[in-house]
Amino acid sequence: MTSVSASPVELRIERLGKVYGARCVLWNISATLRTGEVLLVTGPNGIGKSTLLRLLAGLLRPSHGAITYIIGGAPLAPDAAHDQIGLVGPDVQLYRELSAREHLAFVADVRGLVHDPDQQQALLEQVGLSGRADQPVGTFSSGMLQRLRYALALLCRPPVLLLDEPTAMLDAAGIALVDHVVAEQRRRGIAVIATNDARDHRYGDWLLRLGAGES
Repeated sequence: MTSVSASPVELRIERLGKVYGARCVLWNISATLRTGEVLLVTGPNGIGKSTLLRLLAGLLRPSHGAITYIIGGAPLAPDAAHDQIGLVGPDVQLYRELSAREHLAFVADVRGLVHDPDQQQALLEQVGLSGRADQPVGTFSSGMLQRLRYALALLCRPPVLLLDEPTAMLDAAGIALVDHVVAEQRRRGIAVIATNDARDHRYGDWLLRLGAGES
């Protein structure tokens, strides 16, 4: 499987809602995003920012409304859309006994990607993990685990990048990495960032503030 990220990318969110029983988490969310743009999602803790990212990633089904990804002018089927998305967040499961390099190989297998050791090594160098690439991630600090999540998200060169609290647990060098990743993503496609950190606001072109009547 290869990425189609060279084509124009568009995301349409139309009157999106998510309800759990009697609890309405999200309601009537609408937005449109096109190649080169970044949507920033903010709001109080528990308001639904991470839920929105899970919906966009296909990890949850909406209760109402629709999410449509259009690449190269053609809408993607839900199963095809999943293959074009990179996600950095707590939903990305890591295995303590595997090394960073083994995680990249595992994800390549799961996503049906051609194994490219040179690309994987380049990703490890990009995120600052080349010196620890073959050590079990159970020995990693929280910041190193976050760097690994970036490597995994970028493995398929995704046209759609979803970041949940992108600079959390990162030092100054790690934040510089996020700056680079977001800049590169603008050239490749689109990004949606959920954050409560005001420092992250510099990444966004559009602001979606939850908790002001949307949910």
